[in-house]
Amino acid sequence: MDSLGAECTPLKHKYDACFTKWYSEKFINGERSNDCAEVFKEYQACIRKVLVDRGLTKMIDDARPTIGSVFASAADDKDAAPPKK
Repeated sequence: MDSLGAECTPLKHKYDACFTKWYSEKFINGERSNDCAEVFKEYQACIRKVLVDRGLTKMIDDARPTIGSVFASAADDKDAAPPKK
C-alpha cells in the first residue's frame, strides 16, 4: 500500500519492512527493542509535511478532542526534522 503522499511511499515501505521483521523476529519472542524508531520518525516527518502542504492539519487538530487521539498535533511537532531526500 502506498502512503498518503507519493514522496513518503519509499519511507513507508522501509518502515513497514522494518516493523514486520521486528515484530516477527523479536516482539513475539519477548524482545521489546525499538529497532524502527528512526525510520518511523523520518516517515512521520514526511507525512506531517504532506498534511501541512495539503492544509489538513487544522482539520486533524480540530478532530483530536472528539476522537481522543493520543498523537502529537502538528503544532507540537514544529521542530520535527524534514524528510531525507
